[in-house]
Amino acid sequence: MIKVENKNVVVPGEVLAEGMEYLPSYGTFRYEDKIISKIVGLVSVDGKVIKIIPLNGKYMPKKGDTVIGKIVDILMAGWRLDLNCTNTAILPLQEASSSYIERGSDLTQYFNFGDYLVCKITNVTTQGLIDVSVNGPGLRKVIGGRIITVGSHKVPRIIGKQGSMINLIKNATGSTITVGQNGVVWIKNNDPDKELITVQAIRLIEENSHISGLTDKVTEFLKSNNLM
Repeated sequence: MIKVENKNVVVPGEVLAEGMEYLPSYGTFRYEDKIISKIVGLVSVDGKVIKIIPLNGKYMPKKGDTVIGKIVDILMAGWRLDLNCTNTAILPLQEASSSYIERGSDLTQYFNFGDYLVCKITNVTTQGLIDVSVNGPGLRKVIGGRIITVGSHKVPRIIGKQGSMINLIKNATGSTITVGQNGVVWIKNNDPDKELITVQAIRLIEENSHISGLTDKVTEFLKSNNLM
């Protein structure tokens, strides 16, 4: 029997379910016949699986995640990126372009200090070393627009179920939006006012991610700005 509702805020030690009907996942553990929260966070019930979305903490990189990173160093054989997490990542030469890049080339011709890249994490070692790639659909250097940072644990709410929330904002504003799993977001709109409204809509979700009826709240905000 489940003891909490989806999207409830829970604290460590709180009983989430009793019996063997549900399965524990991230942020929870089983004790005897109970599933108990290990952290402060938002309950997520997906079928019979219960997990907790943390309300704070650094991004934990995972292989396969699409992230947005900032180039902070240029190496002999690639680039170093800040992914908004504890460790930096390495973009090797062979993962930077579909064309061959010769060792010793002027790498600033491709990516320079301060550039932001949409990339995919290809490997995370047990020592915390991270490799990324920009070879793949949608992976690239971002040009123009603005970068904002949100808590990585808020990303699922910003994206919404099957992309519903982010598509709501995109369709209303006409903005291009890329949300990295690491909580770095790229927003671009040729209309500066609409670009600012897009930022405000995302901040609204970030600040109210723990409440129900969030879609209605965002819809009302967009309507108040004459975008719906």
